[in-house]
This record gives sequence, C-alpha cells and structure tokens, in this order.
Amino acid sequence: MRIDVLGAVRALRDDGSPVDLGGPRHREVLARLVAAEGRLVTTDTLVGDLWTDPPVRAVGALRTFVAALRRALEPGRPPRTPPRLIVTEGPGYALRLPREDVDVHRFEDALDRARRAPGAVTDLSAALAAWRGTAYADVPDSAWAQRERTRLEELRLTAVELRARVLLDSGEGGDLVAELGAHVAEHPWREPAWGLLARALHRAGRQADALATLRRARAMLVDQLGLDPGADLQRVETEILTGTAWPAPAARFGPRTTVDLARTLALAGGDALVHSRRDRLAAIQAAERTGDLTLTARIIGAYDVPAIWSRADDLAQSRAVVTAAERTLAALGPGGPADLRARLLATVAVESRTADLARSGLRRARQAAAEAEALARGLGDPALLAFALNGVFLQSFARPGLAADRDRIGAEILDLATRHELPAFAVLGRLVRLQSASAAGDLDAAAAHATAAERLAATAESPLVAVLTAWFRARATAARSTEAGGPSPATAAAQYRAAEDALRTAGMPGLHRGLFPLALLGLRLLHDRAAPDDPHLDWGPYRPWTQPHVLLARGEREEARVALAAAPEPPRDHLQEAMWCLTAHAAVVLGERGIAAAAEEALRDAKAEHAGAASGMLTLGPVSRYLAAAAACAATR
Repeated sequence: MRIDVLGAVRALRDDGSPVDLGGPRHREVLARLVAAEGRLVTTDTLVGDLWTDPPVRAVGALRTFVAALRRALEPGRPPRTPPRLIVTEGPGYALRLPREDVDVHRFEDALDRARRAPGAVTDLSAALAAWRGTAYADVPDSAWAQRERTRLEELRLTAVELRARVLLDSGEGGDLVAELGAHVAEHPWREPAWGLLARALHRAGRQADALATLRRARAMLVDQLGLDPGADLQRVETEILTGTAWPAPAARFGPRTTVDLARTLALAGGDALVHSRRDRLAAIQAAERTGDLTLTARIIGAYDVPAIWSRADDLAQSRAVVTAAERTLAALGPGGPADLRARLLATVAVESRTADLARSGLRRARQAAAEAEALARGLGDPALLAFALNGVFLQSFARPGLAADRDRIGAEILDLATRHELPAFAVLGRLVRLQSASAAGDLDAAAAHATAAERLAATAESPLVAVLTAWFRARATAARSTEAGGPSPATAAAQYRAAEDALRTAGMPGLHRGLFPLALLGLRLLHDRAAPDDPHLDWGPYRPWTQPHVLLARGEREEARVALAAAPEPPRDHLQEAMWCLTAHAAVVLGERGIAAAAEEALRDAKAEHAGAASGMLTLGPVSRYLAAAAACAATR
C-alpha cells in the first residue's frame, strides 16, 4: 500500500492500481491522518478540522468515513480482526504506515538526509520528482490544510535550492539553467535562487548572462524592496568576475581551488565523494599540464583526506595518482623541499592500498610511508604528520596480528588532532582505535570510540562516520548473539542489513562490495551454521575464500576441495585474518592438512584477536577457535 498527498490525495496498491477511497470527506480524513505523521488525532480534532460548523451527528459521520477507509485500504482483512493501517488509539485514530510508503514523508526524510549529508542528493531528486502538484490539492481549504500546504511548499523550494547548490558545488549543474530560471521567475524574492541561477549560467559557459542575472537581482531588490543584495550574491559576483568560481567544464580552471573543494566534498560521502575523486584527478592533470613542478606537487599533496579502509574505491585512479606523485618526486629529486616530498610520499602510501599491490609495490608503499613519517617529524608540522601517519596506518597490514600496532598509530593521530584542532584526523584516530579495540574483542572500548567519533563527525560534517559505526554496532550485536540471554542471530542479521542499506549509497564501492554476504557468513559461523547459499549474494573480492563454504553448504565436497586449493593467499588488508580463518575452517572440514598447516602458521600471531573484527564492521569470532582446529587438523596422521 502506498499513499500520495503531493498532489491530489490517492492510495495505490503494490501493483500500482488505485484504491477507491470514496468521497471528498473520506480523502480529507485520510489526508489529515497523513499530516499527523503517525501520531494520534483525536475525534474532536478531526471533527473540528472537517467541519467549520459540525453537524449534530458529526462523530457518527466521522466513524462512518473511517470504517469505509479501512475497508478500502484493507479489503482482505477478516471480520473482527483489528485494522493494521488506520488504528483506533485512545480517543482518536492514527495512521500506521511506514514512512517510505507515504510520498510526503519520503520527501521530508530525503530533504533531512540531504541537509545532513550532501551526498544524498540523488534521493532528494527522486523525492522532488514525486510532486504532482500542490500538496493535498483536492482537500478543502480548511485551516490545517492551508498550514500544511504552506509548510510543504517552503520545504519544496528549499529542496530545489539545496539540490541545485549541491550539484553546483560538486562540479555539475550546467543543465540547471532552465529549471532555476523558472524557479526564479515564479519566486523572485528568494535571493539565494538568483545566486544559484548565476552559478548555473557560469557553469554552462555563459559568464555574461550570469553577471546580467546578478544585476537584475540587484535592481529588483533595490528598486522594489529598498534592500542591498546580501553577502552571498555579492560573493558569487566577485568569484565570477575574478575567475575564482567553479568554471564551465570546458573552461580553464585553477587546480588549487578545485582540489581544495574536492577535499571538502570528500567528507560528505555519496555522490559528493564520487565527484570529489573525479575532480581531484582532473586537478592533478591540469597542474601537470602547466609544467609548474611546485604547483603540481602541492596539488597532489593537498588532498589529505583521511582514509580508513585498505582497499581503494577506484583502483585506476589510485594508480594514476601514485604514478603522478612518483613522477613528481623524481623530478624534484632528493634535495627537493622537504614538505612537498613528505606530502607526495604520504600520498603514495595512502593511495597504494595493500589489497591491489604486488610485493614490490607493497615494499615501495611501506618505504614511502616511513620516509613521509620521518620527514614530517623533522618538520614539526602536526597536520603533515597526521597525514603521514595515515599512510603508515594503511601500510600496517603486513601480516595478521598487528592490531596493537595500529592502535598506537591511531592514538598518536588522535592526540595530534586533538592538540592541534584537526577535526577530520580526530575522527580518523577514533575510527582506527575503534577497529583496533574491535580486533581485540574489547567491545566496550570500541563502542566508546564509536560514540566519540560520531560526536566529532557532527562538527566535522562527515556523515560517512555514522555509516561505519552502524556496521560496528551490528558487529557487536553479532558477537553478543552467542551469549546466554543475548540478542538473537536474526536481530544481528537485521542490523547488518540496515548497515548495508546505508553503505550502498555512501560512495565507497571498495568497502561495500561483498561486505554484507561476508558478515552473514561470519554470523552463521558464530552459530556453527552453513554458509548462506543465495545466488543473488555478491561475494565481491572475497569469493575465492568464501566459495568453498558455499559449495560445502550445497553438499558439493569435491568442488569445495578444488575451490579451496585454488584460493590464493589473502591480501594484506583489514580482512586478512578473516580470509585465513575461512581457509582454516574449510581445510578442517575437508581434512586438508597441508592447507590447515599453512593457515595455522599465518594466524599464529593473531591468536588473541577476532577474525574480521579489525575492520570494525563484522566478525567471524575469535581467531583462537580457528587456530586450534587448524592445528589439530594439521597434526592428524
């Protein structure tokens, strides 16, 4: 069932067919309950809202309308069973329908998400497209309806402008000219809209039209309202005149301005993060074309966005950035400015994510991390040192069992960031320490770091943090589902599913792909159950190590044995302990002593840690459990 009120009031079944709601009063009752957002509306309030001068039998008529609506919305409800959608509650009624099934609530929620996380602009675009006309268009002009229409129209205008601003900030928006032109014509007193239209014209390469638009806005404000343009309009005009505004795609642009904005957008996640990475590479390429070596080095090193995950989201771009950094380092030579060399080396370390590197690449990345750290310490630059330590952290997965080392790195990053007011790196430090505590099985310490990271994220405007901490809370629920009186496995699975839904649109494909199926597999192993055998699950980069378990769940032992033998050594990243434990478990089940012995050797230094928990996002349980089973298997004759 779906209810729409952004236009004429209507209800639609799951197959899209319309529900006959009855007459105007029936639709008005339903609309009034929608406006209450699930809260109780008393009978007296409903009567007062429906009639200016209520008739004698108004309450009876209201009950008749409600009964008819219940029959229309739940035609298959058996007699004498309580209704599920329009429920009687105390002295009135309430509508019990999920928010995603009501268009006005979807719109309000999408706007709220976009305000908190600019990356959610795609959802906002869809919610705006759902408007079919004036809200509650066929409801009489009663006081409540007028209030709702006024409120929702203001939210709609705000959403139109917010969406345009986010798109323009992310480097798009040249195609917004017609939309914003109509918006300004209909609402000429909304000063921010004029600035957005001018920016869109400028983005489309129409600088003269952009300046003319700003002059029209100024003339209207002065002549008709006696007001000078606000600071925002003046700033837009200055940026267009001086060339510091975001340019049209074909125009020549300032790489430093671009990379600074890209760095800011990266923290927002979603579409903004995707555009940030794209614009960063464009800025590097533009800087190299200038032939200015110092400028190129500064542009490459300026994108000091904290990174927490050891698998790159865009491998091709990471390689291109590393190649440009190495090329610039070679041109600068060993005698080049220490701060530029440190930033270039830290960039090499951060972008050389371990999951995608050959051994020679790993050695170079670790060398770059160590050199960057040494240079940064010598320079005494806290922000540079924090960036360098980020590279050291990402190169600290040389073997299983190094969670304590990473915790020390996270503690130093957090200390630096706290003492020198580096909020983004303070978030990084908390997340590194969360991961380390999770790996050690200290859920209370990890939860404290999660809460602290969420508080910091509110001031650092980093909505991605809540995505990561939601995964940690699901991981904690999974671990506690094995305890007596703990949450059920189904509860843990539901939390993983909710975390997966948030991650899907977060703009981090290197983290997202395959993570949810792996979490479900870990949950099943915690409860000694077989792997999920769902052909729709995308195991992503973890397939070589999970495939033996899927085949075993199907009873295909020989195929599982072949898959196990073909599985490579796990990459040195956040989940290497998990992949080794999967290898050990499959080897034990299949009696493969040689593979069990190799897994035992690899996991020995991680015996005090929890498999997969170094990610802070999932767990397969204590490594010691898999280690003991592998040792016993390897020792059998």
